[in-house]
Amino acid sequence: MFRRTICAVIAAALAFAPVQAFAFSRVKDLVDVEGVRDNMLVGYGLVVGLNGSGDSLRNAPFTQQSLQTMLERLGVNTRGQQMQTKNVAAVMVTANLRAFSAQGTRIDVSVSALGDAKSLQGGTLLVTPLFGADGQIYALAQGPVAIGGFSAQGQGSSVTRGVPTAGRIANGALVERETGYKLATETTLRLSLRNPDLTTAMRVTDAINHYLGLNVANANDPASIQLSVPQNYSHGVVGLLNDIEQLRVDPDQPAKVIIDEQSGVIVMGSDVRVSTVAIAQGNLTIKVSETPQVSQALPDAIGGKTVVVPRTSIQVDDSHGNKLAVLREGVSLQRLVDGLNALGVGPRDIISILQAIKAAGALQADIEVIG
Repeated sequence: MFRRTICAVIAAALAFAPVQAFAFSRVKDLVDVEGVRDNMLVGYGLVVGLNGSGDSLRNAPFTQQSLQTMLERLGVNTRGQQMQTKNVAAVMVTANLRAFSAQGTRIDVSVSALGDAKSLQGGTLLVTPLFGADGQIYALAQGPVAIGGFSAQGQGSSVTRGVPTAGRIANGALVERETGYKLATETTLRLSLRNPDLTTAMRVTDAINHYLGLNVANANDPASIQLSVPQNYSHGVVGLLNDIEQLRVDPDQPAKVIIDEQSGVIVMGSDVRVSTVAIAQGNLTIKVSETPQVSQALPDAIGGKTVVVPRTSIQVDDSHGNKLAVLREGVSLQRLVDGLNALGVGPRDIISILQAIKAAGALQADIEVIG
């Protein structure tokens, strides 16, 4: 009976004890394999078939030059002639060449107007070579442009929704050249952490070595891990990466407060802590409003006039209801948020409070201002 009582007490204590939650993530969501990445492509081309919404050739001489060059290639000489068409637009074409894209596969392209075209609706992109950073042609793009916006106007008004001068061609480019990266022949790989952190790098390293039973992974720095491919591993490098990507690791992150002053957005990490500090917040607000009234003379009044009488209302808010709040040392994120909400302040005031706490040395976190 005594043992049963002790076991029941221990079970109840464990049931009500706080349990630390771990946010385990797959290794494939934490790292990138060096060399396995997209490549950006860019090209210059012409969109034809526009219904008078293209570039005005007088204001866009590059469009006229491109049009003349294209016609000369097709056997039409237009040199020295003034062209007035508005059915052509010069565009920039961009695309992302996915890793290991084979020759003959198709990729999506984005088309954006370069001149003063009003809309690309109904246009067709002519054959446009897409170049990589090395100056080589990796794909050719062509096809009808699909846009998500429209523009319409009349003599008195106009309406525009979305961006009619930018569009997209699904599967609009044909890959002509491969990047040439051979993953299967690699003997060492480098894993790059998307969010560099020393603790996360060590946890990923330990997870890989423990799974393989070999010391093949080493963390060089908080942002990269060197991985040696074991000899005679089943399915080679591809099989090794497939097995490693499925391992789950609890990533760590530094205590940080992100502030966007333009929109008033505040994001705080779970490890943000505050030393004991007292906070008081109050602003003096004076609101002056004018409500003029019309005073009209009586009908039988001699020389009476109708005049406008000013009426001024002044309201003063000195925030006398706000009190001094105390945040205890080592409080959690939830208690910190509750303490700031208890002051009855908005996001803009919370930004100032957090910066003041950091200046006092009581905020155990880094503040990063964006925007």
